[in-house]
Amino acid sequence: MKLLESYITRRVGLMFLVALLPVLAIIWTTQVLQRINLVTDSGQSMGSFATLATLILPTIIPVVLPFALVIGITQTLTAMNTDSELTVMEAAGANRMVIIRPIMLLAVAVSIFSFAVDNMVEPKARVAARDMVAAAYADLLSTVIEEKNFRRIEDGLYVEISQRMSGRILKGLFVADSRDPAFDLIYYAKEGAVDPSGKSLLMHDGEVHRKTVDGNVSVIKFDSYAFDLSDLSQSRGQANLRSGDRSLPFLLSPDPNDADYKAKPTGYRAELHRRLTDWMLPAIFALISLVIAGDARSHREARLHPMVSALTISFGLRWADFYAANQIEAAPYFIGVLYGINIGAILICTYLLSRTKKRTMPMSLRNRVSGWWLWAQARLPSSGGKSSGGNA
Repeated sequence: MKLLESYITRRVGLMFLVALLPVLAIIWTTQVLQRINLVTDSGQSMGSFATLATLILPTIIPVVLPFALVIGITQTLTAMNTDSELTVMEAAGANRMVIIRPIMLLAVAVSIFSFAVDNMVEPKARVAARDMVAAAYADLLSTVIEEKNFRRIEDGLYVEISQRMSGRILKGLFVADSRDPAFDLIYYAKEGAVDPSGKSLLMHDGEVHRKTVDGNVSVIKFDSYAFDLSDLSQSRGQANLRSGDRSLPFLLSPDPNDADYKAKPTGYRAELHRRLTDWMLPAIFALISLVIAGDARSHREARLHPMVSALTISFGLRWADFYAANQIEAAPYFIGVLYGINIGAILICTYLLSRTKKRTMPMSLRNRVSGWWLWAQARLPSSGGKSSGGNA
């Protein structure tokens, strides 16, 4: 049986990579292109752009991994069923664990890899990316923006500098910020400078005009004010590091004197429980895929494609996890909901896999779903006459 397990592991692993790499490349490209203006406008090199693109990659890997695994498992098992391999294995008396064991071992390995990326690599990549963004904006303000010309930094944010002095000192700073739909902000400062770390724009001896949507205007004078250049939002004295940038040990035992933790302790709680549950999704999704596609089926049996069913259920579970994790910040009892969703899914799938009887949908529901599927197929463009029942 070891030969069969190796064969299944190899096929599922190959299909997993075939599904993972293109999807990961597409999402990665869209994320990188959103930040290309930052690099080009601030005069950064292609090496800086490649570094920033690399730092973005760990943030999207844990999101894509579980769904790529669903595609790899369901497509492989469907192809094996179409080629009658599952039927032959069943007729030869092979135990169902011959199919379940290699797939779950692969899923556990993917889950461990996801845990490592989410808790060890991603926080450091986030911090490095934010530092790089801050350095790019510092270069933009210190060397790139022309004097006495308005420069668009991003949508709704414009900067004008009257004079640039040595040592990154700026005279006559004017900043117009309309990114928040609730109000517009206009800053004027006689003098400003980019701090030595390159992470903040410090303005001195100025005032800020705040205009609300109903036309009310308030003017506040300040001796000093700071912009966090890593995200161009008012720092207001808060720490640069946020909950998503923290390591798992810090989330397990936060520093009570940390400025950002004191400002948003519930955000750290939500981030901790999100990380403790997200890494299990590849294994849970593998169980769902095995329940749906792990048995030999007759070719004459009308049913929805296993990949469609597995992805639909997986998307539903992922959405439920995402919703529960977001609600933890406001309602602590959602911690139990978050863990209950995942533990419940594991128990249900384990119970279904332990049964010897094949799982089928009720006849009425199966006929209705098949009818919807045939209705959708009839309205899709023709694929050139290629039969949908051909071998994979």
